[in-house]
Amino acid sequence: MDDDTIAFGEENEGKNQFMHPYVTLFHLAFRVSAIVVYMFCGIFTSGFIVSFVIVVLLLSMDFWTVKNVTGRLMVGLRWWNYVDDNGISHWVFESRKGAHQNRINPSEARIFWLALILSPLLWCIFFLIALFGLNPKWLLLALIAIILNGSNLYGYVKCKTGGDKNISSATSEFFKKQVLQNMASMMTKNSNSPSRNFSDTSNVI
Repeated sequence: MDDDTIAFGEENEGKNQFMHPYVTLFHLAFRVSAIVVYMFCGIFTSGFIVSFVIVVLLLSMDFWTVKNVTGRLMVGLRWWNYVDDNGISHWVFESRKGAHQNRINPSEARIFWLALILSPLLWCIFFLIALFGLNPKWLLLALIAIILNGSNLYGYVKCKTGGDKNISSATSEFFKKQVLQNMASMMTKNSNSPSRNFSDTSNVI
């Protein structure tokens, strides 16, 4: 048998192995930790402020990690926002195309989407429990979690359904546009600056 022949039953063995095990771990770690602390913080401390700060910190770290790291590596998607020189906010939803899409591990993608969808649903349940329990403090915390988790869910759904831009090409187009805008603004400033008359320099002593 040739050396490059794949053994029977090992065709999909590489697809079942995680390509980014640590990234997958952190994709779950922060959001699971926030949920666990929210549910069981009353056992370890009676102070609401401490629990509130810990949960918000975990939610913030989860939001940043999912938005900037895990979405790009696990499913080849990214969403971001920038403000141009006119103060107009632009939202960009990107997805990898072509050969890069084939590098996505199916197991990692499944974990990514399950965590991304189930987490906001669970926080909605916590919101309803706090609402019917007339507990405004925990209601506010659950609302913050819904906003942060829901933002990532909305952004990645937009990337999946309408992200027709390649990540590398969209990023290069953005930087080219920014460089051109900066050059144009510098030229207009130089052209509008008052020029001094050299004939008046004799009066300056």
